[in-house]
Amino acid sequence: MNRKIFIGLLGMKLAISPLSAQTVDVHSHIIIPEYMEILKTHGAELEETFPLPTWDVKRHIAFMDSAGIQTSVLTMPAPQPYYGDVEESARCIRMINETSAKVKQKYPDRFKFCAALPLPDIDAAIREAVYALDTLGADGVKLATNSRGQYLGDEELDLLMEVLNERHSVIIIHPHRPTPYSEKTISTTPLAMYEYPAETTRAVVNMLSRNVLARYPNLKVVIPHCGSFLPLALPRMKSIIPAMIKQKYMQQIDWESNLSRLYFDLAGNPSTDVLKSLLTITSPEHILYGSDYPYLPDAVLKSNMKKLKETLASDNELAGFADMFLWKNAEKLFIKDAVSDNTLTE
Repeated sequence: MNRKIFIGLLGMKLAISPLSAQTVDVHSHIIIPEYMEILKTHGAELEETFPLPTWDVKRHIAFMDSAGIQTSVLTMPAPQPYYGDVEESARCIRMINETSAKVKQKYPDRFKFCAALPLPDIDAAIREAVYALDTLGADGVKLATNSRGQYLGDEELDLLMEVLNERHSVIIIHPHRPTPYSEKTISTTPLAMYEYPAETTRAVVNMLSRNVLARYPNLKVVIPHCGSFLPLALPRMKSIIPAMIKQKYMQQIDWESNLSRLYFDLAGNPSTDVLKSLLTITSPEHILYGSDYPYLPDAVLKSNMKKLKETLASDNELAGFADMFLWKNAEKLFIKDAVSDNTLTE
């Protein structure tokens, strides 16, 4: 059958039937009272330039039911709860991870979680990663783009990456306030508007430049917000790097090994142009749905999902990828049949 005719028929079928009744959301946040209290203690409630929303598991499930989401992957939001006291940070992170594990245990078909780590302290982060992955049954880890100036890709994180690589970990990246930053700039434009995409791009470029994923090939890394600025940054990197290597400013980058381990979530209400731009740097098998719950009102998130489904159904090139984006790709990463014996009781 002619390819264009086949894709057109597939698009028509998707347009007249629900795209998915089992959506998997890889970008949602758990925000517990103890975390909020740490931020309040340090006057950091607005560190990310906007107030954190409240979170409640029953409200989250109600949203999922109304939006047609079967499973959500929980992660800690920004900021990183580290204010100079390693033990305080580790205690807070441990509470977040154990609470997440209990939520997963109570609602095993509805929630997965990627564990937070108490960076920038490497030793504490390794201890927590081992505990969360081996004992709590975490489905991966969440890493900030930077933890108080310690950026992903930095050499000091190699020991942690080695531990995660041994466990074939999924890493979900989330942007945090850049370090350093301009108070004047972020006072007029909230971080989410520009700095978050730029910060995500900066962190991933740092990882690529040091061949982190080529050196730790068992890792899979989820990039938020439609790849941020990477569809623009990567072609520029590829065009410039020969000159940088010649001048001995950079090393050769193993593009295939690095990029093949990147996945991209769709949080942020992507347009057709954004989706097609993303497909210039990755394959359809590496794109995942994300909502960013609870940072926007339920009605807005449901409207965003509706627009995404309509966008996919109405475009001949994208229509055949709908189920892959909405649940199949995430299922391959996160949804496992095995039930861990190492679960917490309430």
